Amino acid sequence: MKKTILLVEDSKVQKLASERILLKAGYLVLFAADGEEGLRLARECSPDLVLLDLLLPGIAGEQVLHSLKGDARTEQIPVIIVSQVAPAQSALLKAAGAADYFEKARFLEEFTGETAFLAMINRVLRESEGRRKAENKDSPIARGHGASG
Repeated sequence: MKKTILLVEDSKVQKLASERILLKAGYLVLFAADGEEGLRLARECSPDLVLLDLLLPGIAGEQVLHSLKGDARTEQIPVIIVSQVAPAQSALLKAAGAADYFEKARFLEEFTGETAFLAMINRVLRESEGRRKAENKDSPIARGHGASG
């Protein structure tokens, strides 16, 4: 089954570039142009991954990240920050719950930018799936201690 990625990005140029890469790689893409719409779609659609810009109109990307990680419906969805913000801030964003950080300027690298972007997405999705499988294996229901009917 195809993985669904929610792209939260206000730049039409960046949206089109990212969407092209993601569709070509076989992902289903949902799109939100601002933080409020991104939160709504994440809660309604439970995507496999969120790609989040930080500089958004309305609710800023960092607040979107905090809201996603503070909501039981969305806390398990991995978030990759895709922004122009200095990489030095990436450690703070990871501490706040971001799975990784991709600097937009890397898209300008003719061959390596797109490859690095997709490699990061694939890695984060694999890690997330591995965590979900481990959590399910350790759940009381999976161990046979769930309610019986």
